[in-house]
Amino acid sequence: CIGQACSMGAFLLAGGAEGKRHCLPNSRMMIHQPLGGFQGQASDIDIHAKEILHIRHRLNSLLAHHTGQSLETIERDTERDNFMSAERAAEYGLIDSVINKRQMPA
Repeated sequence: CIGQACSMGAFLLAGGAEGKRHCLPNSRMMIHQPLGGFQGQASDIDIHAKEILHIRHRLNSLLAHHTGQSLETIERDTERDNFMSAERAAEYGLIDSVINKRQMPA
């Protein structure tokens, strides 16, 4: 990651190949629950509300799998926007490492 990986960007980063999820020291990550805006009849709003709750559970389960965090931790941490530094993202399991200097080929 160079810069920011927020929302679905952070989710996709976490789902990358293990051992290849890196970011630069000043990068920022942000996770949160899905967002949606709906209008229409009450029955349509109910359908969309149920769908977004289903999506939230599915995304949280996948994020728990890829980070090693418990589902309860993910649910708590995605309740509101949750910004992380590169170091915190590595501790959390979103990424594997922070690249602090260029590695020279052998």
